[in-house]
Amino acid sequence: MSPAVTDPRLTKDALHGDAGESWRCRVLTLFPEMFPGPLGQSLAGKALEAGRWRLETIDIRDFAQGRHASVDDAPFGGGPGMVMRPDVIDAALEATAMAGAPAIYLSPRGQVFDQALAAELAARPGVTLLCGRYEGIDERVLEARAVEEVSLGDFVLSGGEPAAIALIDAVVRLLPGVMGAPEGLEEESFAAGLLEYPHYTRPAEWQGRSVPEVLLSGHHEKIRAWRRARSEAITRARRPDLWAAYVARSESMKKKEAKR
Repeated sequence: MSPAVTDPRLTKDALHGDAGESWRCRVLTLFPEMFPGPLGQSLAGKALEAGRWRLETIDIRDFAQGRHASVDDAPFGGGPGMVMRPDVIDAALEATAMAGAPAIYLSPRGQVFDQALAAELAARPGVTLLCGRYEGIDERVLEARAVEEVSLGDFVLSGGEPAAIALIDAVVRLLPGVMGAPEGLEEESFAAGLLEYPHYTRPAEWQGRSVPEVLLSGHHEKIRAWRRARSEAITRARRPDLWAAYVARSESMKKKEAKR
């Protein structure tokens, strides 16, 4: 069985963040009423109420100028839809910038969001999330402000708000004190570069299906080995990309150990 390999970005400090000031999230959006939404419930909601993190929603329309206070305009070069104006977005970013906190634009063309990036953001003081609408945001303001682009995956949403909610939820659960059992974070899918092993609970037999005997044995080493083997098998079958990266890291670690 290959040794456990953790993504190098998922250090203990990154996983649990800094226990100092509350993590802050500022969301720039045309629809502030969409928040907190599901973030006001369950773990994230309890943590929000307890002050373990702070959510601030900023209406982009508040930064529009002129008689019509427009936030968008027709694209140069033609084409369907409208584009969010650079001057409006720039003013919003200028007014809401936080020291040490990145500004992220939720975009299908961005870096794919993963557990390691969630841990990185949890270790920062906070994050500013820019939610686009229409055909997107003028490229010039993204370049001028060095805004990072992050994607949830290869699909398109009607706006950045649903993606922002998912990103926030993934980060908040990594903050200190949010999860009841922090050690459980280390066994979740992606934490060690693998998908998580199967789970079982009572009754021990259900509709002719029994719980694997090893889980009833009380032998902790055998249980850990079984879970690791199942994680590896599931990852190999369902996510060849993750499996290839996991094997590569395992081989790299073996070579480093051999040189010591």
